[in-house]
Amino acid sequence: MPLSNPAPREHIHTRTLDMRGYQREDGLWDIEGHLRDTKAYGFDSTWRGRVEAGTPIHEMWLRLTIDDRMEVKEVEAVTDAHPFPTCPEVTPNFKVLTGTRIGIGWNRKVRKLLGGVKGCTHHVEMLSQMATVAFQTFAGKRRREEDEKEPTPESRRPRLLNTCYAFADDGRVVKEEYPSFYKGD
Repeated sequence: MPLSNPAPREHIHTRTLDMRGYQREDGLWDIEGHLRDTKAYGFDSTWRGRVEAGTPIHEMWLRLTIDDRMEVKEVEAVTDAHPFPTCPEVTPNFKVLTGTRIGIGWNRKVRKLLGGVKGCTHHVEMLSQMATVAFQTFAGKRRREEDEKEPTPESRRPRLLNTCYAFADDGRVVKEEYPSFYKGD
């Protein structure tokens, strides 16, 4: 169901995010992000000259290569379109994530290592979404592995229990799908 009809308005800005997860032949995983910002109007830039409508203001890429423990093994950051000539100079800083693990505290760690002048706001923002994509990419693999194991009470516990409204332990989804974990009524 789409949003309701909006008030009359003028399109100004578009941000497109494309996030993808891949399983590699060598057993590692690639989580890739692409961000593109465009304006619906042309403007003059001190650094770039005339920037026509639809021309990327930002065009940025990130790849995290991770292992099965979600430890970052490699990082590649690229800035193809940017408002200032110095913007691409910061991309090597993202290698500082090598050796960190995606999980609880990831966003805090990213901000500590790459926040402010140590990183690029847009690349840093992408890393939060990329962590979610990593979990989604792993979800099917983990589910298959759990199905192959002998069930134990801990392995049957839904990973998403109490992580969102739908998985509240007193809600309808848990009551119907995981009744032994239901805490309502």
